[in-house]
Amino acid sequence: MAVKAEIIIPKSIRRKAGFKDGEQVDLEVTHRRITIVPRFGPDEIEDEREINDSRIRSFIKKSREEFAAGKSRPIQELFAERARRKRTRPKA
Repeated sequence: MAVKAEIIIPKSIRRKAGFKDGEQVDLEVTHRRITIVPRFGPDEIEDEREINDSRIRSFIKKSREEFAAGKSRPIQELFAERARRKRTRPKA
């Protein structure tokens, strides 16, 4: 590799991986393997944390089931329930 090592990833590979032109990426290194991952902004990082939180996933699942069953409620009620759960959550 040269001193200033640039890596060109073919467009077909970028397209298959879902990368868009101009998108920023990070490189993760494990042993001798380099993995290219998208660089997330603060909002996207928070979204990922929420998606990986089992309590939030179960809350979304419950809401989806209620919606499919024809039940609906105002968004303010949904947020109020979520806020109540946060307040009553035991400290770790």
